[in-house]
Amino acid sequence: MTLTAQREESTRLSALGVLTTPALVVVAGAALLAYLRGQPLDAIERRSINVQVVLARLTEHLELVGLSTLLVIAIAVPLGVLLTRPRLRRLIPAVLAVANIGQAVPTIGVLVLLAVVVGIGTREALVALVLCSALPVLRNTMVGLQGIDRALIDAGRGIGLSRATVLLRVELPLAVPVMLAGLRVALILNVGSATLATFTNAGGLGDLINTGIVLNRTPILLTGSVLTALLALTIDWLVSLAEHVLRPRGL
Repeated sequence: MTLTAQREESTRLSALGVLTTPALVVVAGAALLAYLRGQPLDAIERRSINVQVVLARLTEHLELVGLSTLLVIAIAVPLGVLLTRPRLRRLIPAVLAVANIGQAVPTIGVLVLLAVVVGIGTREALVALVLCSALPVLRNTMVGLQGIDRALIDAGRGIGLSRATVLLRVELPLAVPVMLAGLRVALILNVGSATLATFTNAGGLGDLINTGIVLNRTPILLTGSVLTALLALTIDWLVSLAEHVLRPRGL
């Protein structure tokens, strides 16, 4: 096979991979809609899964995931950068131990503890989500920066760049693929864990799941569960596109 043919084949497979996930999401969403339309829904089911309610719960879920992920990035990325600096490397075991505790404790356990100590609400749900998803971003930030060839850093310093400039223009761009992989994991964790926010009165798709379980209404349960899964697939797909776009050329 010629080089041109190999490139065309690679492009075709790449395009196929990009289109597979959205096609799956559309098919699964259409299947859910067809299932709901074919069911004799009672008054409770119609009230619980009408368009307005579902959109409201989906919006709440996206807000929880988005805000918690932004907080994770704002906390874990700078902390990961600082811990890779020579003067602070001795703190790595202690910080990772705390982060490991946050991920080891189930999200529902963190929510219960926060509810007992400070009450319930969206703020408590956000704290729990941050604690449970910060580790992948923190660890991958550190791994990405520590894996950079030292010769590249020395080369940057050798041409007169400051340490801050080397960090911004050499280290962070090269660490982006590994950092995005950690962010991808954190987002998926947050999408799933955010369903538990219903137990702190923070809303989200977990409300539909909990209502379906408590009232023994399968259509409501399936709607919340399937939408959560489709949201996770969609976010994972979007982050994979971001990885491709932001990856430094040549890597």
